[in-house]
Amino acid sequence: MSAFDRRLYSHFNWTLLALALIIFAFGIINLYSASSLRLEQGVTTVVYYKKQILWGVFGIIAMSICIVFDYRHLKNLTIPLYVITIILLIWVYFFGIEIGGSRRWIDFGIIHFQPTELAKITILFIIAHYLSRIQTDLDFRDLCKALVLVILPCSLIILQPDLGSGLNILLIVAGIIIYNGLNKRVFWSLMLSIPVVAPCIWFLMQDYQKTRILTFLNPHKAPLDAGYNQIQSQIAIGSGELWGKGYLSGTQSQLKFLPAKHTDFVFAVLGEEWGFIGCIILLALYCLFLYQIVLIVRDSKDVFGSVLAAGIFFYFFWQILINMSMVLGLMPIVGLPLPFFSYGGTFALLNFSLVGILLNISMRRYVFKQA
Repeated sequence: MSAFDRRLYSHFNWTLLALALIIFAFGIINLYSASSLRLEQGVTTVVYYKKQILWGVFGIIAMSICIVFDYRHLKNLTIPLYVITIILLIWVYFFGIEIGGSRRWIDFGIIHFQPTELAKITILFIIAHYLSRIQTDLDFRDLCKALVLVILPCSLIILQPDLGSGLNILLIVAGIIIYNGLNKRVFWSLMLSIPVVAPCIWFLMQDYQKTRILTFLNPHKAPLDAGYNQIQSQIAIGSGELWGKGYLSGTQSQLKFLPAKHTDFVFAVLGEEWGFIGCIILLALYCLFLYQIVLIVRDSKDVFGSVLAAGIFFYFFWQILINMSMVLGLMPIVGLPLPFFSYGGTFALLNFSLVGILLNISMRRYVFKQA
């Protein structure tokens, strides 16, 4: 190994990698329980956790690939990747697999690919590239250009329909823009416009989206229909109390009362079986994980790397906050899984790839001059 390579690996963020792997391993243990069903003959399991382990291996391979090259070369891939993402989103809208009334997956035979996850990383790249070229607080013109890049993919995602992922992308972009900096005039204009624009959004929403909001405010109005998921999730979380009912001993999850227990509501399984203590342990791991990303953002020596790392921070932050909040009944239910914890192949690949990019930025923070 050359002196240059040794210098790179001397700045490797082992703590970030360890936290990602610990959370993923904890998720596999929890997913094994979420994959189980309690029958008269005993407990039986489905293969979700086995598939997730396989996807985790693929994710680690993808992470390793993302580590070895200079992350600044990603600038050259933003436009081709953006075009490919738009094509895939259009393809899935017309020809995608329909599950639960939504077209979100493309069938490639062996695997089902979700272009929405690719869209998230693509938008991170292209916004980071755009803002690194400006390197000043955004004025109205700069802000509009940034939003134009986001509107098309977000619109295609919302039309699937996948409102949760579309709003998640908008929140990520908003976080990146605020981190980069806004002209004071632009900032206060946006703040003053929120009370005017927010009520108008209600009239643009579909009926099922309005139902989600109303159900969030009063889930017991339709306990066997729209409010069922939220009520069962809160029952599972609350019944775990301090120490939980014990591993593989949850009633809401094991007896199939809890919906989507291996994806959107996997945190409820944890709360029921591991209790408040288990939830606090997971939350602490996530906080440490996010703190390591903050350190990478702070220490990055070029604008592109800093903005890209900040975007990845907001990606994980919003995913964690929204998923846990909806499971606890603090936010309306949207289809956002929990990073490294929920089942999902494309999702696992994306999460580990983003960790690889973060490690890449961290390793090279002393190699380049300030951009």
